[in-house]
Amino acid sequence: MSLAGMKCLVTGAGGFLGQRIVCQLLEEEDGPAEVRALDKAISSEAVRNFQKVKTKSVLTIMQGDIRDAASVRMAVQGVSLVIHAACIIDILGLVDKQTLWDVNVQGTQLMLEICLCNDVQYFIYTSSLEVTGPNNRRDPIHNGDEDTVYESTNSLPYAKTKKEAEKSVLEMDGRPLKDGGTFVTCALRSMYIYGEGSHFLQRHVESAIGNNRVFFRMSVKEALVNPAYVGNVAWAHIQAAKAMTDPEKVKRIRGQFYYISDDTPHVSYSDLNYELAKELGFSVEPKLAMPLTVLYWYALLLEIISVLLQPFVRYVPSVSRQLLTLTNTPFTFSYRKAQRDFGYKPRYKWEEARKHTCQWIATLIPQGENSLKCKAT
Repeated sequence: MSLAGMKCLVTGAGGFLGQRIVCQLLEEEDGPAEVRALDKAISSEAVRNFQKVKTKSVLTIMQGDIRDAASVRMAVQGVSLVIHAACIIDILGLVDKQTLWDVNVQGTQLMLEICLCNDVQYFIYTSSLEVTGPNNRRDPIHNGDEDTVYESTNSLPYAKTKKEAEKSVLEMDGRPLKDGGTFVTCALRSMYIYGEGSHFLQRHVESAIGNNRVFFRMSVKEALVNPAYVGNVAWAHIQAAKAMTDPEKVKRIRGQFYYISDDTPHVSYSDLNYELAKELGFSVEPKLAMPLTVLYWYALLLEIISVLLQPFVRYVPSVSRQLLTLTNTPFTFSYRKAQRDFGYKPRYKWEEARKHTCQWIATLIPQGENSLKCKAT
């Protein structure tokens, strides 16, 4: 299995995950003939990271919006594989609902339609665990899989858009192409992604630095989740893409969704932050600032205030009931199906992922304030 000779397009290529997918495609020994990196804006740092990779593939950086048909048509021209990682991630309600829908749903549907018209054969969609849940009752899942039955009641607009977009992607599988072939699609539902460059992790670290290197606790210790390292989530996309070119494996993959995790220890979100930064002198609050039930009432009060202020000013609470549910529900999933169907195996072990992330966290600490170093694996 290889991607040799193919032209591949990665959307959201300037993002946290998209950058890693582009780099791993370029690193492939029998890699694509061309890798196209599409985003509304790609930072100069991202471009430098791409250019550092020794590759035989041609790298084409393209600026464009997935909501713009002309940009999408130009990007997919002659392409065999699309890895669609572009989306707006919003768990706090910072983005208005219409913009979320336009980008995450309509942008994905436009990509699919133009891919069909241009005989793009393979389409991999970067989905999210929030398509599944957790639900408002905080029903837990321990080591679940794709057959686990779960009643999802997630009311966050972000979760709804990812669920609708994933549905569109999987329903398109098997559609006939003009050249006589058939469209092949799948979706990868990743766990919470951590690693160097994570904006979410950076915010937590910067907040902890302002709190004498103590992470604020937003999740109880018992709320075990299984986050995944960004390098492993990117690697799952590469492995799925390779398997799509295999006549036998593609039969199992097409039209399917997969949970993507790795061997990161099962911990709460707050304790993950501590595990990644503890060698740099960070600690984490031992317990929540107040009982979880009280926090829910506090979040409800803030949401009511937000609604009352809506006619006058846009106020987005820093905590919501949905966020508390997300961070305080045990929710872990196995990657066995991905391993069975397309040979996914984490590329980076936990200690390696932890070390890389820890070294990046060290760069966020103001100069002169850190004498500790991350241990080698």
